[in-house]
Amino acid sequence: MNPERLRARRDARRRELARRRALAAGCLVVAVAAVIVLIARAAGNSKRVSPPHSAAALVTGRAAAAGSGSRGGARGAATRTGIAGVGAARRRGAPPGTAQVPILMYHVINPPPAGAPFPGLYVTPAEFAEQVQALARAGYHAITMDQLWASWHEGAQLPAGKPIVLSFDNGYQSQYTQALPVLRRMGWVGVENLQLTGLPPSQGGLSPTQVRGLIAAGWELDTQGFSHADLITLDAAALHYQVAVARSTVQRLYHVAVNWFCYPSGHYDAAVLAAVRAAGYRGSTTVVPGWAQPPEDPYRLPRLRVLGGTSGQALLNEIAAIRHEPAPPAFYGTS
Repeated sequence: MNPERLRARRDARRRELARRRALAAGCLVVAVAAVIVLIARAAGNSKRVSPPHSAAALVTGRAAAAGSGSRGGARGAATRTGIAGVGAARRRGAPPGTAQVPILMYHVINPPPAGAPFPGLYVTPAEFAEQVQALARAGYHAITMDQLWASWHEGAQLPAGKPIVLSFDNGYQSQYTQALPVLRRMGWVGVENLQLTGLPPSQGGLSPTQVRGLIAAGWELDTQGFSHADLITLDAAALHYQVAVARSTVQRLYHVAVNWFCYPSGHYDAAVLAAVRAAGYRGSTTVVPGWAQPPEDPYRLPRLRVLGGTSGQALLNEIAAIRHEPAPPAFYGTS
């Protein structure tokens, strides 16, 4: 080959290689600049937008804004519920909340069967739907106990509307079949105070699958022990079993936080209070009428029992009437 032509081809290859290197270096510079811009923007946004509520702070949960109104959802939503509360978001540097909140207490959402020993504890599905509609028209929005705690202690923001807690005791199957659909249509959640034994599905108790369904829908899962025992009659070992072991059992079975205890029949004394605190619960609920409010003792929070035959307007009247009830006595119990 002609030497001049060979040198020309070599020079052309060198120039092409140099051009490609320059192009690659230019792309690298552009990429680095883009990353710097994104980092700068993120830093600026972090000063203006509060981070979401930490999982360690709301459900386990039990819950997530997405889970609270979704039809599917949910293992992730359920976990958030158990820890932090449905839709609660921590506001950096926010002062503790001061919301006063009524906590309603439900049992069976079905008509009472003939000969039922406590027919007042049966609220029909039609009554329950009417009550929920009345609450919504009055501006209420259902939250969980973990959300309430996050608001009181961390300044977490609650959903729009007047907060209210709808708690369901024992773990009756109708709470899944009748109450859940009504609350789901509203985008609301409930608090299930699960009793671990004594209410098998054959006798109207929740099945494990149904309990998981409540969690998936954003409900908070708490407990009132294994067998609805009268806690003030128990020795130390039996009390530990009903309070502490019950909590760890529900946590193991359903992978939720279980931050709240519900005194069976409202019975408690100094030993019971000490056992609940020692087990790591954030607080507990009684059967004394009144509104929950800070800085009230979180281990003696009042509730309003909703009885069968209560219309929506009557329920609103009862809620208003108990707002300024005196705090529960030091130790209280009623069957």
